[in-house]
Amino acid sequence: MPHRPLRLALLLAFVASAPSPVASGSTAPRPNVLFILADDLGWGDVGYHGSRALTPTIDRLASEGLELRQHYVTPQCTPTRVALMTGRYPSRFDALVATNAPAFPADTLTLARAFEKAGYQTFLSGKWHLGFDPGHRPWEMGFDHSYGSLSGATHPWQHTYRKGELERTWHRDGERLDEPGWSATELVTREAERFVRLPHDRPWFLYVAHFAVHTPVDAPGRYKRLYPARLADDPEIDDDMRRYLAFTSQLDDGVARLVDALAETGQLDDTLIVFTSDNGALGFWPEGGQGEAYGEPLITSKWAGSSGGLRGRKATTYEGGIRTPAWVYWKGRLEGRRVDHPIHMVDWFPTLTRLAGYTPSGDEKWDGRDVWPLLEGKAPNGPRTFYWKYGGGMGALREGDLKLVVMGDTDWARTMMPGADRSDQLFDLALDPRETTNLAAQRPETVVRLRALMSEMALGDEVGRIFKEGDESYWTP
Repeated sequence: MPHRPLRLALLLAFVASAPSPVASGSTAPRPNVLFILADDLGWGDVGYHGSRALTPTIDRLASEGLELRQHYVTPQCTPTRVALMTGRYPSRFDALVATNAPAFPADTLTLARAFEKAGYQTFLSGKWHLGFDPGHRPWEMGFDHSYGSLSGATHPWQHTYRKGELERTWHRDGERLDEPGWSATELVTREAERFVRLPHDRPWFLYVAHFAVHTPVDAPGRYKRLYPARLADDPEIDDDMRRYLAFTSQLDDGVARLVDALAETGQLDDTLIVFTSDNGALGFWPEGGQGEAYGEPLITSKWAGSSGGLRGRKATTYEGGIRTPAWVYWKGRLEGRRVDHPIHMVDWFPTLTRLAGYTPSGDEKWDGRDVWPLLEGKAPNGPRTFYWKYGGGMGALREGDLKLVVMGDTDWARTMMPGADRSDQLFDLALDPRETTNLAAQRPETVVRLRALMSEMALGDEVGRIFKEGDESYWTP
């Protein structure tokens, strides 16, 4: 059905319905699950965190649902997707950075496979980035249907990746497609909306993995016209900001269309929606050049998003790299409030599959925890400990409110955090959420203890990569 005019969509998005009470009882019915994952959307890139971006639907659903104030992911896209799809830290598979290699063994129990076992329909629209080899593609990993690109990024208009075997992987259910001229965000939204509007005789899991707002950054002109004629004094940065803010508004409009489709088909009350991002914003790169490798015309950006006052950015283990905007919305089940207890991407596998009625066949070795009781408003079951192992020797560990940041002293680490002190850093996030005061010198015994705990948690990691870069027999459509 035709998409309604943009300005009307943005206007209606501001109209809020009355807050929904939490339903009585602790046993929830089996919901549809809509999981929306943005790409490189930073903490400061949504309206409810003070961004200049117009994101009325995202803001409204964060307000009416559960705003997750401490939702953690990993510093880059592939590792976060591993965490979501397996419920395990990506270091368990040595999937530490963005990669085009298969990220975990072909027989791994994925989130999609668990939903299938529970009798759900499963559908992916958007970005995969977990492997191209036969046996590792989404339609072979538990998705009944899939659409989008297998690569880590795509040109917004040509839907191409870097030149080579992976340049063109835009597909529907494994069949190559060419749809140039259409915005990738529009296509991903349109395909997901089409799925929502189909008749369904059983519950479904829809994973919408957007390419927005990853470089190359661009959006249709109607979104750019939402913003003032001048955003920055530097004309080049002004254009970068306008494209990025427009890209973000287009992402928000896509969320609005899916919510409208749910409401118009009578499925909104029966659908749990999760929204988050795969890592922090790319931020400001004075050297520029971001995005030039993904097709013609070249689209580069020096400015690509904001950490909103949090320290660090994408590809760092500071809060700005691993804490993302996130919310959960389920009309009639979850009331509007903030959840301040830490949650990690690995938690969604055990949480969502329990709601779906999936019964584990054994020890799934999940690092995640079923956080449904927390989402329903029950007291947290003690403090959490989270562990990050990232490329170049970088990493982090959070125990309660204490966070150890391991800087690494490699070429990769120095590139990601130029000029930084390479020694370990300790922060108390309860008192210092922006990580401005390093307590390592005052509390060396705590650094030693958390370092030992990090080593203990690393014992569950694989000894080496199951798949090596360069060994792939990439799918060539």
